[in-house]
Amino acid sequence: MAVTWLVGWGWAAPVWVVALFVLQFFRDPARVVPVGENLVLSPADGRIVAVEETDDPWLRRRALKISVFMNVFNVHSNRAPVDGEVKGRWYNPGKFVNADLAKASTENERNAVWFRTSDGKDVTSVQVAGLIARRILCYVETGAHLQRGQRYGFIRFGSRVDVYLPTDSNPRVALGDKVRAASDVLAQL
Repeated sequence: MAVTWLVGWGWAAPVWVVALFVLQFFRDPARVVPVGENLVLSPADGRIVAVEETDDPWLRRRALKISVFMNVFNVHSNRAPVDGEVKGRWYNPGKFVNADLAKASTENERNAVWFRTSDGKDVTSVQVAGLIARRILCYVETGAHLQRGQRYGFIRFGSRVDVYLPTDSNPRVALGDKVRAASDVLAQL
C-alpha cells in the first residue's frame, strides 16, 4: 500500500502482480480426503503425464508409475498418498530440466519417500524438482506414521511427483487428467 501511495499505480502495479503471484503459489488449502479401501490419493495438484509399468529405482522392483506434473499455478504442497509408515527416505541432487519431460524422473533433484501400508504394500512417492523449482522440502523422517492426505512436503515453483505402486494396482486416472492432492484417487491397491 505504501508503494502505491508513494509512487502511484503505474510504478506499483508490477510489485502487486509479483506479491499476488507469490501469495497464490504458497497457498495450501484444506482438502476433503475420500473414504475407501486401498485407495491411493494424488500426492500433488497437477496433470497426469505418465501411467506406465516401469522399474522403481528406489525399491528395485517392477512397479506401476503414475506421474503428476505441477505447473507454477498449482498448489505445491505434497500429501501422503496412502496410510502407512515411512520406511525410508532418499535425497538425490541433480539437474533442473523441465519436469514435464520423462527424463526429469531420473536426472533432476529428487526426494523419495517409501510408505508401507498396514497390510504390507509398498508405495514410493518421489518429489522431483523442475526447471524453475530449486527447493524440495520434506517434513517426515523414517518411522513416521502418516494418514492419507496428510502433508509431508512442498516443492517450490513447478515440478512433478512420481508415485510407484505394486504392479497389480488398478489405475483410476489417464494421461492428461487433472488431479488435486488428497482429493483425487490415482489408483486402488
